[in-house]
Amino acid sequence: MALDLILNNSDEFENLISSQDKRVSEALVGVILKNLKSKKRHLHVLSVTILEEGSIYDITIDRKDFLSTLQKQLPILEKHELYEKCSEVVKALDYLKEQK
Repeated sequence: MALDLILNNSDEFENLISSQDKRVSEALVGVILKNLKSKKRHLHVLSVTILEEGSIYDITIDRKDFLSTLQKQLPILEKHELYEKCSEVVKALDYLKEQK
């Protein structure tokens, strides 16, 4: 399920991304793990509402980016000490590498 974020401005979103926010990482990894074997190409990960702009941004991930995204998220999960999720990511990485 996609994560809904309500933020005051786009700077807050940039700060979430640059600080490697745990919620964003968990949302990305969760969507990928749930859809590892599905055939959908684009998957909805985040809905970001920016109050000052009155805008909503829906962020998706392309199936082709699963491998690289999981590789980038693994150190973030380790940083937040989410070791069980790290184990799931390693298994998913092995699976994706086999599929290539």
